Amino acid sequence: MKTNLTRRRFAGCLTAILASPALIGRANAQARMDLTIPEGITQGGPTTITRIPTDQPLVAMTFDDGPHQTLTPQLLDMLAARNIRATFYLIGRRVALYPELTRRIAAEGHEIGNHTWNHPRLTSLGNEGLLRELDRTTVAINETVGRPPVTMRPPYGLLSMRQRNLIYEARQLPTILWSVDPEDWRRPGSSVVANRIVSRSHSGAVILAHDIIGATVRAMPAALDGLIARGYRFTTVSELMGWPRWDTRNIRLASSSAG
Repeated sequence: MKTNLTRRRFAGCLTAILASPALIGRANAQARMDLTIPEGITQGGPTTITRIPTDQPLVAMTFDDGPHQTLTPQLLDMLAARNIRATFYLIGRRVALYPELTRRIAAEGHEIGNHTWNHPRLTSLGNEGLLRELDRTTVAINETVGRPPVTMRPPYGLLSMRQRNLIYEARQLPTILWSVDPEDWRRPGSSVVANRIVSRSHSGAVILAHDIIGATVRAMPAALDGLIARGYRFTTVSELMGWPRWDTRNIRLASSSAG
């Protein structure tokens, strides 16, 4: 049976967004938050989100693999000029390399998500290695901006259902995929990327892009302006899901006894 939940009804289904502070240790990070995702609004089970059914013209722009020392600042300028907030799925080791840039992303109202530490194929890892990739990144983001990520995106979109369930049960991180892929990673050129984003977008879309690719960043003015011309408004992944703004949430990580 097809479920037809609007974003407002979806938000109403979410209970106990944060029941208690998450606990984390450097050696064994355990970012546990009570983030209840109801059945019916996801694809691939309650742990995986590709789009959010909504009757509002809302889309979430997401950017993977950064931060990039020169391209990400250009992108941030483009977003600021249009008063657009996006979601950045950052690689942990790049957060460690560019802490000031990471802080700028957060300070300008964007959401930061977990994209693992080294960008491996997670399907090749065991449980311990999988969680270590996420935990190390959660610690880096939290120490850099004072707030942990509340969603994750697997590199290449590769994650088994068993792993998705494990991550959600062990770390309370839903897996965020996408419903619009301009395939910018194939380097088709800026105009193609922009046209694909505009033509393939829909209400409730989660749009995939990469801010480590020059042509993608150069495509953004046309892509963003094209979406605006079609009446779309931009939001972050958390807000599209009906959660509070990530940059206003008081989520603290304290060292656990295992740390």
